[in-house]
Amino acid sequence: MTSEPIYNDDSIRSLDWKEHIRLRPGMYIGKLGDGSSVDDGIYVLVKEIMDNSIDEHMMGNGKQIDVKISDQKVEVRDYGRGIPLGKVIDCVSKINTGGKYDSGAFQKSVGLNGVGTKATNALSNYFKVQSYRDGQTKWAEFSKGELINESKGTEASTSKSGTFICFEPDNTVFKNYHFIPQFLDSLFWNYAFLNAGLTINFNGEKYFSQNGLLDLLSKKTNADENRYPIIHLKGSDIELAITHNNQYGEEYYSFVNGQNTTQGGTHLAAFREAIVRTVREFFKKDFDPSDVRASIVGAIAIRVQEPVFESQTKTKLGSTNIAPDSSSPSIRTFVGDFVKTELDNYLHQNPSAADALLKRILQSERERKDIAGIKKLANERAKKANLHNKKLRDCRVHLTDEKAESRQETILFITEGDSASGSITKSRDVQTQAVFSLRGKPLNSFGLTKKIVYENEEFNLLQHALDIEDSLDNLRYNKIVIATDADVDGMHIRLLILTFFLQFFPDVVRNGHLYILETPLFRVRNKKETIYCYSDEERRNAIEKLGPKPEITRFKGLGEISPEEFGEFIGENIKLEPVILEKDFTIPQLLTYYMGKNTPERQKFIIENLVIEKDLEEVLLS
Repeated sequence: MTSEPIYNDDSIRSLDWKEHIRLRPGMYIGKLGDGSSVDDGIYVLVKEIMDNSIDEHMMGNGKQIDVKISDQKVEVRDYGRGIPLGKVIDCVSKINTGGKYDSGAFQKSVGLNGVGTKATNALSNYFKVQSYRDGQTKWAEFSKGELINESKGTEASTSKSGTFICFEPDNTVFKNYHFIPQFLDSLFWNYAFLNAGLTINFNGEKYFSQNGLLDLLSKKTNADENRYPIIHLKGSDIELAITHNNQYGEEYYSFVNGQNTTQGGTHLAAFREAIVRTVREFFKKDFDPSDVRASIVGAIAIRVQEPVFESQTKTKLGSTNIAPDSSSPSIRTFVGDFVKTELDNYLHQNPSAADALLKRILQSERERKDIAGIKKLANERAKKANLHNKKLRDCRVHLTDEKAESRQETILFITEGDSASGSITKSRDVQTQAVFSLRGKPLNSFGLTKKIVYENEEFNLLQHALDIEDSLDNLRYNKIVIATDADVDGMHIRLLILTFFLQFFPDVVRNGHLYILETPLFRVRNKKETIYCYSDEERRNAIEKLGPKPEITRFKGLGEISPEEFGEFIGENIKLEPVILEKDFTIPQLLTYYMGKNTPERQKFIIENLVIEKDLEEVLLS
């Protein structure tokens, strides 16, 4: 019989600030991750440092920020006022120290509470802060939050005033991390769009915007595919940009005090509601909200005094009012009144834009009514299938389970054939990992209407498994992972699944939910060691390391990998490649290039990049 654990005075611990951050990093930066997701911790660390420099710019101090990021190191130099020299160490190492508690100094700041810099410090192997102020400088160096070196008092300096921060994320916390350039590119462009006149120099590239959200939407859309020119509206503490195109779904970019609220919040909800209400009143017709918002691309940025976010990572706004004062207007009223006045005025002044908007709404209405009948039958079929869906081997926890700690870890693997799905099913974590099995090659949905999603049983069952018919709000898994063989057929299936999501559910891709599973191509082993290789280069290195004549196995398909081995590839060390939309392409352009008829551009690309693969195994072993 086991004795009861002792609970007395000695059981109570008070953690040092850095101990608490390192023990519970999720409280401060959301999740950890390896950099393959846009919301992984290493990007939050970059943002926390950037936010402080942005706040300086917003207060009228410094028009340039220089950023350098390599594989392991981040450097940020701004040209603001610089941290007061006597508080340089305190500002990066005392949890309740900062200049933002006084709303007079930072009325509408991003880095709200001064926690972020301390979190970055505590979660870095190396952290250096240096402040330049009025011809003097002070610096300090830390490791995992511990002060290891500092300048002796202040030193004379000829450098411009401002702050320099350099850090290297702790690789024991962020295991096998790497920065993905596209995520950083998007981050710095957002900062530029929201801070007109600010120049960000990042790794030799210049990020600068003159027209704010108009530039953002111009970059995110193709003018030829927009149904009317982008509507750009600006007011005191609010800025909007809106257009409609021909793609499925709704596409929004929302910001509060310069912070990209990727999960929206009260301001985005107010924006979506206000557009519907204003359009209905303008045309004097009771349109269905989904018809008004179908194919919309919109952006909203507001400034709020002392905003309340639903987490430390500031991805979702929770504030109900523009300011803490209870007499201040609600965000719903503030956004609604602005949209009602300014959008209504714009539509009256621009009848051609109003006419194009009406045609887009009526088209959406016709499409919705056209598929209403088949949609009803398909949903009934899906409900019956859900009772015993042979294609879906579900997990116990889902992204919608708000109280579940592991909900962010939820994954749906989309596999081809019984052998691959069998291996994954046997080795998966039944708590958080689900499997959806395809019969073979799915239908090529390029150029088809959404009607096909309901007519095609496989697509309809996948849609229901994910619960994304109406929006992403009910998405059941945080990551959707395409797991196919690394051969020609596997690549083709991968392309067909990508086409399905990009065509009908682009938000899944835009919001960073879609991934490709990387599995090893080779296993190289001797009696002492086994090395899994994901490329020819890794195979060559493994052969060199293990010495003469190791055993080499080429995995031709996922079904050839035993469930025991597969468990290693989808566990803690899972390798995922995020599906990222390149900035130079819109979705229609992308799909037309890869999935359209045999275009001259694609032919030329194939001819110029054709590679004949030879088996070099014998050469390597000779």
